[in-house]
Amino acid sequence: MDKKTILAFALSFVVLVGWSLFFSPEPKQPPAEKAPIAENIQPLAPTGDKSQTNIAAVSPTRAVTTTEKPVIQREEKRIEVDTPFYKAIFSNVGPTIKSFKLKKYHQTTDPNSPFVELVTLEQGMGDYLTVQFDGSATGGKSDVVFTVDKESLKLNEGSEPATVVFRGTQQNGLAVTQTYRFYPDRYGIDLAVTVANPTETPVNGVFRTTLRTVPPKDKGSYYAYVGFALFSNNELEEIEVEDPGEEESARGNIGWVAYEDNYFISAIVPEIPAKGSFTGKRLSSGALEGVFLPAPVTLQPSTQATNQYQLYLGPRELGILKNFGKNLDRAINFGWTDIIAKPLLYTLRFFDQYIHNYGVSIILLTILVKILFWPLTHKSYKSMKEMQKLQPRMTKLREKHKGDKQKLNQEMMALYKTYKVNPMGGCLPMVVQIPVFFALFRVLGACIELRHAPFVFWINDLSAPDRLFHFSFEIPFMTPPYGIPVLTLLMGGSMFIQQKMTPTPGDPTQAKIMMFLPVIFTFMFINFPSGLVLYWLVNNLLSIGQQYRIYKMKG
Repeated sequence: MDKKTILAFALSFVVLVGWSLFFSPEPKQPPAEKAPIAENIQPLAPTGDKSQTNIAAVSPTRAVTTTEKPVIQREEKRIEVDTPFYKAIFSNVGPTIKSFKLKKYHQTTDPNSPFVELVTLEQGMGDYLTVQFDGSATGGKSDVVFTVDKESLKLNEGSEPATVVFRGTQQNGLAVTQTYRFYPDRYGIDLAVTVANPTETPVNGVFRTTLRTVPPKDKGSYYAYVGFALFSNNELEEIEVEDPGEEESARGNIGWVAYEDNYFISAIVPEIPAKGSFTGKRLSSGALEGVFLPAPVTLQPSTQATNQYQLYLGPRELGILKNFGKNLDRAINFGWTDIIAKPLLYTLRFFDQYIHNYGVSIILLTILVKILFWPLTHKSYKSMKEMQKLQPRMTKLREKHKGDKQKLNQEMMALYKTYKVNPMGGCLPMVVQIPVFFALFRVLGACIELRHAPFVFWINDLSAPDRLFHFSFEIPFMTPPYGIPVLTLLMGGSMFIQQKMTPTPGDPTQAKIMMFLPVIFTFMFINFPSGLVLYWLVNNLLSIGQQYRIYKMKG
């Protein structure tokens, strides 16, 4: 493979990366369909049944007492829930979540920095997460004040799961019970919402789930998706809205709906996938609002309906989401490389279980990939070596037949045949490796495992660009913080050495372009995550060693 072909592959790589960064396919919009009437209607329980204080008691098969009208609290009451995984603050107005801090994740690499906060709404932007029953007449409103059975809740390791129960009455007379069950060993939260109609009038309505948030100003990762997503009809759909007033909708058999940012996800998962609709829109305040509406419900007098959900408010970590189930792991999507990327991510996590350093794990993963492709790259470099031997003869043929391209091609094909050299022998093995390279590019550019993961010396965050020293002045082409990108410069230097070891092209113009390729890649990688740059550097060093070994072989 001569340098013209290498140049073509390099430029193709730049184009593919640029395309994947700035363009993405339009989200699919399934055809609208009418949602069926829900079937979880139950008659009201006899007077005196007090069994609704646990999550099982508010399932569709158990009744809820509604003969005693709850005492309405006129003031907001906040309930703190503290577990080994998070610290949350609930409000009895709504009810809703006012704060949800992840105790295993900090905002910066400083271990004393604040915990990551999932509730990013500012005052006046509404509620983060609410599940209400919108009924006919006056309907349900988010400002309904509920009574609550606990002042606070703290779970330690080994504690039994515990519940917090909210009870309230809507303006149309419907009695609402929301039961949250919390666990000490997971991010998942169970939620059962029961609506009872003690009136003499039928009520039509729907369980409305609303999720609001403010997206980060800086997307952070090149490949991380920020926006709403849902699992509908066994496929992942992304609902992206950017401009104020913009609205996108989807309808189908919905398994879960969620908001994803760089590394975290807030998901609402129905106990059973439900036919319904999801609408995402950008509000004038800058916040995003997502509304999930399952099948409508008709509550006859003296009947009740229950919807059950699981909430997942935590990291977008493949292993945790896989254990959660409900296909929530499909929220992590590596595009067309997904089938290759996820096994590579599992392998990276496997190495880290024993090494406890993701930087070293990246090096081992790079070596493993290099070993797997060793026969192909060996064949490629060997073919390049044979082509290099023919370079003087090819130069003479170009000079001899520079005015006759047809004759030049005939003579070159005869030359290849005489010396049994396949001009494509160095290209095809490289083509096979391209999907793996892109899969690693996607994994190392967006996985939460590298967030705030240290390597060595000054590299204390493999998800951020490497910077040795921090400067107060701005550096062109570099995103803050400003400093010396040591790994990136080493990567560019290794690429320059590789370029020098490949055959020299006969075309002077091609030679000049090849000289600038290491510079182009250095500037392109200057703001990439250091974990990705580390992979590229190690891969270059291994390739240099392999090329050197082949070129020194006799024959």
